Amino acid sequence: MNPIPSVLVVDDDDAFRSVLTTELTRMNYHVSGAATAAEGVRQAVERQPEIVLLDLRLPEANGLEVLQTIRDKVPAADIIMLTGHGTIDTAIESIRLGAFDYVSKPCPLGELDVRMRRALERQSLRRRASLLERGLIPPDLGATFIGESAPFRELMQLVDRVAPSDSTVLVTGETGTGKEVVAKLLHARSPRRSRPFVVVECAALQETLLQSELFGHERGAFTGADRAKAGLFEVAHGGTIFLDEIGEVSVATQVKLLRVLDTSTFRHVGGTSEIHVDVRVLAATNRDLAGMVRQGLFREDLYYRLATVLVTVPPLRDRGADIELLALHFSRLLSERFGVRKRLAPGALELLRRHQWQGNVRELLHVIESAVVVSEGQEILSEHLPAYLRAVPGTGTPSEGAHSPGGNGPLATLEELERSHIELALRATQGHRGQAAKILGISERNLYRKLRTYGLLG
Repeated sequence: MNPIPSVLVVDDDDAFRSVLTTELTRMNYHVSGAATAAEGVRQAVERQPEIVLLDLRLPEANGLEVLQTIRDKVPAADIIMLTGHGTIDTAIESIRLGAFDYVSKPCPLGELDVRMRRALERQSLRRRASLLERGLIPPDLGATFIGESAPFRELMQLVDRVAPSDSTVLVTGETGTGKEVVAKLLHARSPRRSRPFVVVECAALQETLLQSELFGHERGAFTGADRAKAGLFEVAHGGTIFLDEIGEVSVATQVKLLRVLDTSTFRHVGGTSEIHVDVRVLAATNRDLAGMVRQGLFREDLYYRLATVLVTVPPLRDRGADIELLALHFSRLLSERFGVRKRLAPGALELLRRHQWQGNVRELLHVIESAVVVSEGQEILSEHLPAYLRAVPGTGTPSEGAHSPGGNGPLATLEELERSHIELALRATQGHRGQAAKILGISERNLYRKLRTYGLLG
């Protein structure tokens, strides 16, 4: 149930104020009145009304001065000026000073109600935009994106050099390396840090839906479009839009993206009006876009436009010095989350250090989370790690435990087998999800869900 809007009427005409208070109360407003400027300011500060109806002519004060005082003390309130004959020019001046609107006395209640409803609608939109914006502004994640290895330090130095610019950046790297975190760092360390950061998961949406999400649509543009909708480029205005898995978008969408990058303008789906936005574009992919260009699967002009600056996130196997550091960090973080106290035993750390981490940082995070959950004591032992980590390199035999009851070697879980087979299919197709899905005999959407489940997106 929506709260009743609060209104303050500031007018020295007792009869007019009384009648207006009665009628507005009947129209489901919560109304209070004040006969003087001083009383009006006091009530405005105490009651914090959503709307103030302010007489432009008060005997002891200038209405414009009262307007400015209330705006300074109650900035969230919208003020509608009540004007008499011969004060229209002053009423127009009040708009310049911040009044929402003005109406002439005696004012028809229907007209006044329309003006007040418009003010309330604008306030609702402002609150929604504020909440949305706060949710879209990521913090600087530098304290959680950690490492000491030379490749990691080089990456962070590049991020710090590139972040202050408005250049388009293409972030590349294997699945699970932390490409989205890098994009968030680029935004958080840029002049746009206080504006929205909008993430678009290109692979998760069908082409028509993706275009509607990116560019918005007009009412009736397609079946089910019962009202106009703003696109994510509009939501990101003034900030940054992050196009994750850019290698998955169709050629038709690539054309539209190129136009936005070149002109900063686009049209709603089904629309004809040009919409201009000020947005920095970051994109990421785990695919070989240059190879896709050679194969005719990705537009060459879009590739070079996206890759104005190329940032490559190194795989975890090239950051050997960071594995133990990350493992200890994740174990502390997850212990706090689950309300436990767990530490990694030396044997477990040794297994983590020698693993190749095909799933990179995301795989390490999931391994540590699993170990924190399954370990019973305060120490995470090697036996608490997944069986595939405990296999002796080159033999497929675990170094300890995890044997089948018959003693014929280890038995992997169905989850481990499925994940391994999906990774094999992706490697065989060089990361092309459509081809990998055909090999696996499942739909591309089903493959995407499994990738998300196994933490293989990145």
